[in-house]
Amino acid sequence: MANLEHLKILKQGVEVWNRWREVKPDLIPDLTDVRLSDTNFGSKVYIKQVEQANYQHINFSKTLLCRSVLRGANLCNAFLRAANFREADCRRTDFRGADLTRAVLHQTNLTLAILSEANLNEAIFWETILARTNFHGAKSLESCRHGGPSIIDHRTLQRSGRLPLEFLRGCGLPDDLIEYLTSAKRLKRAYYTCFISYSSKDQSFADKLYADLQSRSVRCWFAPKDLKIGAEIRTSIDESIYLHDKLLLVLSETSINSQWVQQEVETALAKEREQGRTVLFPLRLDDAVMQINSGWPAYLKNTRNIGDFTRWSDHDSYQQAFDRLLRDLKAEVK
Repeated sequence: MANLEHLKILKQGVEVWNRWREVKPDLIPDLTDVRLSDTNFGSKVYIKQVEQANYQHINFSKTLLCRSVLRGANLCNAFLRAANFREADCRRTDFRGADLTRAVLHQTNLTLAILSEANLNEAIFWETILARTNFHGAKSLESCRHGGPSIIDHRTLQRSGRLPLEFLRGCGLPDDLIEYLTSAKRLKRAYYTCFISYSSKDQSFADKLYADLQSRSVRCWFAPKDLKIGAEIRTSIDESIYLHDKLLLVLSETSINSQWVQQEVETALAKEREQGRTVLFPLRLDDAVMQINSGWPAYLKNTRNIGDFTRWSDHDSYQQAFDRLLRDLKAEVK
């Protein structure tokens, strides 16, 4: 049975719940067997990020969450054994490390959801929407049960790395497509794909770097050239960072003070934490980053080897730095 005090607090709304969790961050809420169907738990309609629901380490085992709205909710490490998410809106929900053993995911919208390191032992899928979903490091996917096909796109495959054949077949992918995808991954790839992050005031350098990388067959994403007309800028950029192997970060006095660049760095660092590999490749055009002792620039200065392009206007100096970058962008052969 659920803890009645915890249930009472939850029913007062997301703001009350979040304030209570901030006061008692180590307490594990227990909502076992609670019926919460048709409930809205902190949808993205809220303007401020802090207003999204925070349910870390909560016990939602056997809870009915049918048609609930959990967009953007934080369910990291939550106990969700046999929870019923039928037709629930779980877009951008963070399930990292959650226990979803035997969870019902019929027609659940998991677009942009993070299921890294989640336990999906015998979880039930059917018409589940798996668009840009991150299964990197998810456990027991081969044991999942499928009542019918689900909707899975190429961006989920790119984000998640190698997925078990049993899971792909269960989602409805035909064997010939699975065979093509698995064989394609074994092909040698000369270079990692790159997303170039820079300030518009460093456009001349970014244009040159992009052109030179393209001429050497390094696939790059380069705004505004590759941003589709009408696309939502923030979402498109975040998606592109996840779809490319590396983020080439052009560091200068202006880019360090750019909010856009900061957000791109934060997205890349989050990707590093989720996937356990290096994504950020910092390149400096001046000494600004070396003189900062706080925030993300100081973190990069203290933890990363930063490529030196400070003399990029000199042909020989630029070519030497570019050749070293090209060497480090060589992809591993699978």
